[in-house]
Amino acid sequence: MHNLYQELLDADDGSYARIEQQIVTQWDKSGSPAMDLLLRRGQDALRDGQVDAAVEHFTALVDHAPHFAGGYFGRATSYYLLGMTGPALDDVQRVLQIEPRHFQAIDGLAVIMEELNRPEDALELYQMILAINPQSVVTKDSIVRLQLQLEGQAL
Repeated sequence: MHNLYQELLDADDGSYARIEQQIVTQWDKSGSPAMDLLLRRGQDALRDGQVDAAVEHFTALVDHAPHFAGGYFGRATSYYLLGMTGPALDDVQRVLQIEPRHFQAIDGLAVIMEELNRPEDALELYQMILAINPQSVVTKDSIVRLQLQLEGQAL
């Protein structure tokens, strides 16, 4: 996994998305077929718009595999979609304790900071993502957008 993060740092515009996906694939591996099945069921429920069912699958997953970031990340996403910002933030924090370089969780936290009207905090989080994934176009766009917003506020 460490090699993938190094590859991501060294990636160019053409290769970063593939390496990003390889990292996400690694994040989704719990080491247990039963836990991987719970993760897939939660992800499928989310994709199908069954957010309450997704919360149940991800909660079962974190109960059985408390050291697996994927369960907390899925549940944080589900809670966010249900408008439950506090529980979503708690689960994002847990994800980042387990996997500090989880750029998707950092991105989710940045989105929440923007919604809470904390653009400086969001900007700092997006910059953290670039330190892990310097080619991320979405992150670069978010940084430019926030910098323009903050410059506009300063006028």
